[in-house]
Amino acid sequence: MTRFRGLVHRAHHPGWAFEPLSGEGAALHGGRFNPRGVPALYTSLEVTTAWAEYQQGFPHRPQPVTLCAYEVDCPPVLDLTDERLLAREGILPETLACPWELQAAEGLTPPSWELASRLIAAGIHGIVVPSFAPNAQRGARNLVLWCWNRSGCDCHIHLIDDHDRLRGH
Repeated sequence: MTRFRGLVHRAHHPGWAFEPLSGEGAALHGGRFNPRGVPALYTSLEVTTAWAEYQQGFPHRPQPVTLCAYEVDCPPVLDLTDERLLAREGILPETLACPWELQAAEGLTPPSWELASRLIAAGIHGIVVPSFAPNAQRGARNLVLWCWNRSGCDCHIHLIDDHDRLRGH
């Protein structure tokens, strides 16, 4: 486990611009690393990765997007891009890369959801993971948070919005 400190980026649906820290969209639909009902904040370590994640393989049909930057200070975080950590924790790369949407649509519990539930129960606030977006650059990484900015959670994330453009956050 480690502490993550740094700048991350998030490209999200403009409809959520009024709540850029909510994680409720992910809770509503589920995501690769959060079952439905579990809020998660998906961010990227690079702007280009945030864009690739948002477009999900459709780079020639860009849709409207709200691109935000955040300052993060978060312990404990697991870096699941570290092969030694994966081996030590018994986490298979196939678990991270599983076809979670297809599995969920078939009524199965994706292994990545089982992993997330196990890590959340162990008190882990977030994970650094490879990007699985089809058009992401090699080595692209994301930070996924399950616990942030609330009582009992040491993970703090601050939206960079010096001119208060996203009112209501």
